[in-house]
Amino acid sequence: MTALVIAEHDNTTLKGATLNTVTAAAQCGGDVHVLVAGANAAAAAAEAAKIAGVAKVLHAEGEGFAHGLAENMAAQVLAIAANYSHILFPATASGKNIAPRVAAKLDVGQISDITKVDSPDTFERPIYAGNAIATVQSADAVKVITVRTTGFDPAAATGGSAAVESLASVAASAKSSFVGSEIAKNDRPELTAAKIIVSGGRALGSSEKFDEVMTPLADKLGAALGASRAAVDAGYAPNDWQVGQTGKIVAPQLYVACGISGAIQHLAGMKDSKVIVAINKDPEAPIFGVADYGLEADLFVAVPELIAAL
Repeated sequence: MTALVIAEHDNTTLKGATLNTVTAAAQCGGDVHVLVAGANAAAAAAEAAKIAGVAKVLHAEGEGFAHGLAENMAAQVLAIAANYSHILFPATASGKNIAPRVAAKLDVGQISDITKVDSPDTFERPIYAGNAIATVQSADAVKVITVRTTGFDPAAATGGSAAVESLASVAASAKSSFVGSEIAKNDRPELTAAKIIVSGGRALGSSEKFDEVMTPLADKLGAALGASRAAVDAGYAPNDWQVGQTGKIVAPQLYVACGISGAIQHLAGMKDSKVIVAINKDPEAPIFGVADYGLEADLFVAVPELIAAL
């Protein structure tokens, strides 16, 4: 029984989600192999070989993998799928794009967004915006799985010494091609990888107030900025700051929620944070139900006082 992890990378370095997925793969039993498919991605393959617990790295080199197009990535996975009992992807935009194609071609059910491995064929995953946990057992010969990375600790990035094996790359699909990308530039930590996140809600009232109140706090803490869906929909914060069921799933060491009531859709995206601090003047706000520390106060008074104390 061997598990295959599909690495996410930028052709130079691995993305953190790969490490969490390796941990999940190791819990499935047996050896863990990592597929690094990219263009000039030898450095990423070498980095994967150092991950603790990885037995082998498969390196597929080809221009068709340069931008991680799902059609090409899925074809490469399918070329070697017969060798594996489990195929695991991070539950990121990329993983969610490739995994269903692989599952469909293998004619197996996809097991999505797992947060725990109970046994090699039994997994736990959240449903109903995290209000319930489903235990799912699969009888498929190959388990195609996406891993909610906040549910697993990252594997150690160093300490391993896996062999790197070159694979013959599949031909690039003519059905899709990379046209271009617009990458958002941000001096702050990336939201899903940040150790500290400061989030604001609709109570801030405007984008100007959001910037005036939240930015100094984030600067003081060296934090990433997040927002509730209500704040994003109102135009107070950009879409890529959204935390929640329809935004990003995060689990930082510290999550500070300011003026966020705590609708279940928001809680689904941040309740796995190690320490949650809530500032809200409504004592009945649901956010206080999950907060480790709650401050019932006007955020326009409390946040500047907090900044001054820091």
